[in-house]
Amino acid sequence: MEEKNVKRSKFSSNLGMMLACSGAVGLGNVWGFPSKLGRGGGFYFLIIYVVVALLLGIPMTLSEYAIGRKMRKGPIAAWTELNRKWKFVGILNAIVCVGVMGFYCLLFGWIIKYMVEFGIAIFNPASTFWTMDSAEYFSMFISNPVEPLVWTFLGLLLAYLCVRKNMAGGIEKACKWMIPALVVLLIVVAIRACTLPGAVNGLKYMFVPGWAVANGIIEEAPNFLTVLSTAGGQMFFSLSLGMGIMITYGSYLDKKENLQKNAILIIVMDTLVALMAGLCVIPGRFALDPSGTLGGPKLLFVTMQNVFSRMGGLGPIFGILFYLLVVFAAISSSISLLEAVVAHFVDKARDSGKGDKRKKYTLIAAVAVGVGIFLVIALLRILFQIPLNGLLIASYIVIFTLAAFAPKDFLAVAFDSGGVTTGPITVPFIMAMGVGMAAVRGDKDAANDSFGLGRF
Repeated sequence: MEEKNVKRSKFSSNLGMMLACSGAVGLGNVWGFPSKLGRGGGFYFLIIYVVVALLLGIPMTLSEYAIGRKMRKGPIAAWTELNRKWKFVGILNAIVCVGVMGFYCLLFGWIIKYMVEFGIAIFNPASTFWTMDSAEYFSMFISNPVEPLVWTFLGLLLAYLCVRKNMAGGIEKACKWMIPALVVLLIVVAIRACTLPGAVNGLKYMFVPGWAVANGIIEEAPNFLTVLSTAGGQMFFSLSLGMGIMITYGSYLDKKENLQKNAILIIVMDTLVALMAGLCVIPGRFALDPSGTLGGPKLLFVTMQNVFSRMGGLGPIFGILFYLLVVFAAISSSISLLEAVVAHFVDKARDSGKGDKRKKYTLIAAVAVGVGIFLVIALLRILFQIPLNGLLIASYIVIFTLAAFAPKDFLAVAFDSGGVTTGPITVPFIMAMGVGMAAVRGDKDAANDSFGLGRF
């Protein structure tokens, strides 16, 4: 009987809640903001982003907090109790979280890999990572059929270990030390990047209107609607709006907390983290890799590797610090995405008298994210022409390993789910997506190159 009367967990303090919510916006800023700042033309994007965050970010964050605290439920149940017609919104929230986390964990694994490689470079300057061309190394790494999978599932495991405990003992406790460490590392790396010779051009790019066009960095300034849509998209992404995360975290808030103050502080912290992330990346690029890309994955994994490799003896140390802060941002974002999904099932089990089933449902949600990861990797196989045989061998090794430790009742569900995902409805959809990716890439035989996506 004691297990059935488990109380719903909540934040132990407002500070813990603020740090957890700040963690939810972490990777969206560290990963996304500098690259979109580059594509958006620097200064103009920055101004429009701040305006959009103030005018739309604050009221939308406040609304999600209010819904969560009022309903004391995860997003699916919260929207259902507001109006049964809106249940599909909560379901969409969960689907988005699983999809985004599939991408996050893949990126998370790459970041851990680079942090470890910088650590090795301190003691072994002759390592392949440190001596090889950064673009060639990145291409070699993502083309490896096994290694990216190992690092990716390590990232997913870290997120699972944080979420499987209750709110105060898991997410809040993790964020209480990760987020302050993230901010300190941002400040240290930003100071170093901004004091490099030539870094002033990066600052001009970010803050001086028209400098990028006048100096040939971009051919022409993007039009207002393009910058507005990019800034708006980044605002939704970095604040985790429309994913149910803020509804979930709001449901753990005490009724005495000031929602308006919390919403404003989150926006301020989000903007400051975004600016510091930009100061870590953009000045370093202009100082030490003037021809490096200003956006996309190559900004983080090619340009930044060039920057640190050209810092001399201190390069590996600052490389570790930079990728460590990105690791903190990635894990804090991943656990918020996972919690938004897990909360619904935990609440449902507790309300039906089954007790706290957090560990069980966290495992199931993590496995669901793993399916998304495999789909992302399968798409990358098409884009980068990675051999399918290596991916299949690595995938089945992971599957057999998971099967050895999974609960027996879960194996049957997983087996049936596999049949659904390779059924007559989903296979044409997946095959069409694969053919489309191969065709866009310009493959000579798009039909043949796209096969293997469904079975993988």
